[in-house]
Amino acid sequence: MDDNKKLNELLRWGIQNSDEGALAEAAQSGAQQQSNLTPEVLEALMGGPSEADLMKASMEIITSPDEEVSLENKLIAFDNFEQLIESLDNANNMANLNLWTPLLEQLSNKEAEIRKMAAWCIGTAVQNNEKTQERLLAAGGVAPLVSLAVSEAESEQVRRKAIYALSSAIRNYQPSLDAAVAELNTKGHSIEKVDATDMDAVDTIILPLREKAKASASA
Repeated sequence: MDDNKKLNELLRWGIQNSDEGALAEAAQSGAQQQSNLTPEVLEALMGGPSEADLMKASMEIITSPDEEVSLENKLIAFDNFEQLIESLDNANNMANLNLWTPLLEQLSNKEAEIRKMAAWCIGTAVQNNEKTQERLLAAGGVAPLVSLAVSEAESEQVRRKAIYALSSAIRNYQPSLDAAVAELNTKGHSIEKVDATDMDAVDTIILPLREKAKASASA
């Protein structure tokens, strides 16, 4: 079986069927034929890949230079990664797994869909999570998010996800908000520093960015 296909099935089923008892029952009931899972894949699943393993495997697919790894497979891996980091523990574990740098690198990927998914995952990871907000800032992630958010050459979908990530990064975390304001001002946006704990004030930064992204797409 193709290694990439096998790994993608592992990622899908590892997330959806993390309960070992459920996997055993599925295997015994003949669910393999319905799902097209091979004995090889079921055996790997029964071995219980941890969520950390699945996160690393997802990122390996996303960052693979192998031309045989299709864009579709990378987007599937990104979707799995995003589901995994919805968990606070998994999002916090990204630093331990050295996943922040390869994730941020995807913000400059040549494929717009990859850039969009990278921004989406960043937004998921840092939402209401000071620990990951701090990691994003330390890894230099605010500046590229601002660049995507304001780029008129970028698609609306990419810009909106970048704005979502930026919004998640700066709410209730003053250092990232200050960094974002400074970056926006260097790009010609006249933005004043506000209190990161004041959601209405933060919206005075985020909402105009959304409107500009929308207006640029319809122009």
